[in-house]
Amino acid sequence: MDVSVLLEPTIDRTRLAEVLDGLGHEGRVHAARTWSGARMAALYDAAKGFLPIDLDFLVPASVGPLVEVVHEGHNSLPMFSSFQKRFVKLEGEDGLAGYNHNTGLAALPGPGYFLVKPGEGEHEGELAIDYRSVPKTKPPSWPAIEDNRGLLGGIVYGGMVDYLRRLSSHVSVGIATRDEKPRGQFFTLVRRDPG
Repeated sequence: MDVSVLLEPTIDRTRLAEVLDGLGHEGRVHAARTWSGARMAALYDAAKGFLPIDLDFLVPASVGPLVEVVHEGHNSLPMFSSFQKRFVKLEGEDGLAGYNHNTGLAALPGPGYFLVKPGEGEHEGELAIDYRSVPKTKPPSWPAIEDNRGLLGGIVYGGMVDYLRRLSSHVSVGIATRDEKPRGQFFTLVRRDPG
């Protein structure tokens, strides 16, 4: 479905959320994958303070510890623009853990493990995906945990924190930062309901 009519000349946030909520998973993924970097940047700006986002948005409260929840991703990079972020609750710990699931050449830098927590300061009301910290545990099916300071992993993930804002019940939009400076790279995530 083409949702561009809801994005021009200004973004109708409420109607966009309603339409995205009315689509099935594949429709939401398709819509998000049609958005350019400039469109994602505009959506990120428009989403500020629009809908509350918390850890339950990424991994619903009904999901137990170490049960994977997949979010289909699309970013504004010229190559390797499709990916997945996979998230889990950690047993006995606050926050969430996750990694970037890529295939082919996109997998060379490693899994890009991270921890997720509520944003602070200027990012209050958002979620912070922090690649500077990696989890100690993971589901058995996930790849080995690697630090993000290695050669290729450090180039791609070193010093990175992504910030997420919510667009609808399943769709979020984010910005990548390195050393707290925006990188001019944006992405969308579409949660696949577990089960």
